[in-house]
Amino acid sequence: MSLYPSLQDQLDRITQNTRALVQPERLAFSEKTVADLFATGIEDRILKPGSEAPSFTLPDALTGKPVHSGDLVALGPVVIKFFRGRWCPYCVTELENWNTLADALRRRGAILVAISPQTRRQNDFMVGQHSLNFPLLTDEGCETAEKFGIAYSVPQEQREYFQSILVNIPFNHAGLNYKTATEASWRLPLPGTFVINRQNIVTFSEAHADFRVRPEPGDVLAALDTASL
Repeated sequence: MSLYPSLQDQLDRITQNTRALVQPERLAFSEKTVADLFATGIEDRILKPGSEAPSFTLPDALTGKPVHSGDLVALGPVVIKFFRGRWCPYCVTELENWNTLADALRRRGAILVAISPQTRRQNDFMVGQHSLNFPLLTDEGCETAEKFGIAYSVPQEQREYFQSILVNIPFNHAGLNYKTATEASWRLPLPGTFVINRQNIVTFSEAHADFRVRPEPGDVLAALDTASL
């Protein structure tokens, strides 16, 4: 039995509630988009354990200062969590769950950072609203997510679906300039989790085309125990 509450159980409750409230045709469309994304083979492109981790430099939401991946790894093993945005209840639940695991990370000498394509302002709102105790970094255009093999462009029919439920992806990614934003503003990452050891090697990676599925914290922490050796 895991020492930590099941994250997937929490996410499954969101799914159950959604299915009870949302029209069947919308549910069917959501299932289709997941299947279509899986069919692209994106899960086969995810950076695998044993790979050297890509370097990146991204701005922190609170300070605006650049955060360098090399500096993070120099301090200890790193957990990187890519998420879609503050509009995604699954992402919010996952990050809130990890917010309770600060002590478990500290005991392992590990650092947690979360990365999304949303603007620094959106990340800043999220830190304050959910009292997050780890850095949120902005990956404009999902350029870093692309290096980890998890970036994709939202197809046209799904763009219209997001707009119909008042999820303005370009605004989240480009702010007030969203009406003139480039195609890159429609890029999203798979919600992915990576553990990088102090030799800058990936020791754990998991991401799914189905945004409702995320790795259990206990599995990630177990990978951290290995990464710390």
